[in-house]
Amino acid sequence: MTRKIETADFNDTGYSYTLSLISGKYKPIILYCLMEYEPVRFNQMQRYLKNVADKTLSSNLKELEKDDLIIRKVYPQIPPKVEYSLTKRGHSLVKVLDKLCDWGIKNRPR
Repeated sequence: MTRKIETADFNDTGYSYTLSLISGKYKPIILYCLMEYEPVRFNQMQRYLKNVADKTLSSNLKELEKDDLIIRKVYPQIPPKVEYSLTKRGHSLVKVLDKLCDWGIKNRPR
């Protein structure tokens, strides 16, 4: 059976949906960081990402939390302590991120 591109809609694909959740400059890096080091505090994440602005990191974390990929845990103490970790849904992306990492290792110029 031959598929016709004229009737296809990229927005209806699983690939499109996945990219809508993890696309952008920082979201994949945030997910990778949490995959490797969770739980992670905001300042630790900021140092890991190097030159990311507070507002940019904060908005990316909020979007990932809204999409149920990460959890933000607030500890009631002074000074405030907040940690981020992957949700069950976020952990389900680990295999995808691992494959991207494997590809990068195999294809990176030496």
